[in-house]
Amino acid sequence: MTFTVWSPDLERVRVRIGDVDHQMRRADDGWWTADVEASAGTEYAFLLGDDDTPLPDPRSTWQPHGVHGASRVYDQDAFAWSDHDWAGRSLERSVIYELHVGTFTPGRTFDTAIERLDHLVELGVDLVEVLPVNSFDGTAGWGYDGVLWSAVHEPYGGPDGFKRLVDACHARGLGVVLDVVYNHLGPSGAYLDRFGPYFAGQSDWGPGLNLDGPQSDEVRRFVVDNAMMWFEQFHVDALRLDAVHALVDTRAMPILEELSAETARMSAVLGRPLSLVAESDLNDPRTVRPRSSHGLGMDAQWSDDLHHALHVRLTGETDGYYADFAAPGALAKTLRGAFFHDGTWSSFRGRTHGRPVDVHELTGTSFLAYLQNHDQIGNRATGDRISATLPPDLQACGAAIVLLGPYTPMLFMGEEWAASTPWQFFASFPDPELAEAVRAGRRREFGRHGWGESEVPDPMDPATVERSTLDWDELADPEHARMLDVYRSLIALRRQHPELSDPSLSDFTVDVADDDSWLVMHRGRFRVACRFGDVAPPVEGEIVLEHERLTVTATE
Repeated sequence: MTFTVWSPDLERVRVRIGDVDHQMRRADDGWWTADVEASAGTEYAFLLGDDDTPLPDPRSTWQPHGVHGASRVYDQDAFAWSDHDWAGRSLERSVIYELHVGTFTPGRTFDTAIERLDHLVELGVDLVEVLPVNSFDGTAGWGYDGVLWSAVHEPYGGPDGFKRLVDACHARGLGVVLDVVYNHLGPSGAYLDRFGPYFAGQSDWGPGLNLDGPQSDEVRRFVVDNAMMWFEQFHVDALRLDAVHALVDTRAMPILEELSAETARMSAVLGRPLSLVAESDLNDPRTVRPRSSHGLGMDAQWSDDLHHALHVRLTGETDGYYADFAAPGALAKTLRGAFFHDGTWSSFRGRTHGRPVDVHELTGTSFLAYLQNHDQIGNRATGDRISATLPPDLQACGAAIVLLGPYTPMLFMGEEWAASTPWQFFASFPDPELAEAVRAGRRREFGRHGWGESEVPDPMDPATVERSTLDWDELADPEHARMLDVYRSLIALRRQHPELSDPSLSDFTVDVADDDSWLVMHRGRFRVACRFGDVAPPVEGEIVLEHERLTVTATE
């Protein structure tokens, strides 16, 4: 078989197979090749220049020994898929469920996650968003410190394990969204810069990619090929692109637009819908505007503003970036137009921020709404969920606004039964110096926000992962079961009545009290009324769902 690697500035590259090193041949484009007798399961590594240190393949699809070990040849065609009739799943009118494989079940594997998929079917979700599964150093972590983007984390079950999960989802009618990280690499095992000019600059999280400098064509291809691999070889239905605002790219054709074009082509080849969802802090509608309208062509983006406005309205928290969202009418404004900061002053940033959404051009399908997500829980010092401080009646109101509003709703695992388990930041770097640096950095970060060191969980302590793992036994508890029934009922209503999943923003109206003590969303013949204070909102029509502060009515 032929081994290849891109290393344009070196004069010598070898591939080690077993105990034998084989010289590779360099082409004019900087790609090195070697034809060596090998097959699936063969382990190999590259040696660069005169350095005899074996390094894993930057495009490795199997790392059974971790991110520092040898790569293993993986046969993508060997897996026996059963989803041949799968027609795909688009974002429109779908409900997304975000989960982390390492804490979704005590088993922490793809196979044990499969055992809980029927729960998601019964809940009524359509798409399962899986937090990053690419290889990172250690056994436990969020996944955003990945360094080998094409290799599936071995402790979860490796590449075959992830394929089994996707196949099982499709068998149950569930689409799969995979979270991918192209804006930085993790701090351990990021060897890309030894191979070539992959890196350019540094973000808050690690080295960033060279997307627009000299020799950046192959770096961009590295990103695009990785994205297409997940669609084609792993059958995923959508990619969630982490923190795209951190991608430094000054080209006339931005990498996001290039990804959009390639995804459209791959969708045509595979004959099923494929989607790209961006996490963006820019509040720029151009992110989700079609390429034909001079946009970047993302199918959707997260709307943190909607989360912030809803969180402040429900909890009263106004610290940090929440401060601006205490403004009167903030929730109603954000519900109407996706962004609160749409050219307005942002005190957290110290400048004006954002641009208005044209509600006649874009629909709610282009924006994800959520009461909670991994960031908004995990980046709190103690990883506490909103249910830790919010009574069930207000949580039901928050769920109704997300699930019955015009945006694409997303739930975070366990939210549907008000899970008592927190979701804290954790990692497991074997290097003691790196582990201590991460531990100290986390404490410093929260110390600036008034948290004491003793209040910040040790991210390297295995007990932190244990605390963050869902306790499925809670489903038998009457209090948790009641919340699960609320979520199931809301999703069932959404499915049963098209008005309650209508993504039109131009026709969407919201009534709100002058003091924000209540809010009513108009959804065709339905009214979704939430009482935040003591005064009840005006409601009319037949009651179709009622839960203390929440009332859904329908008129003839």
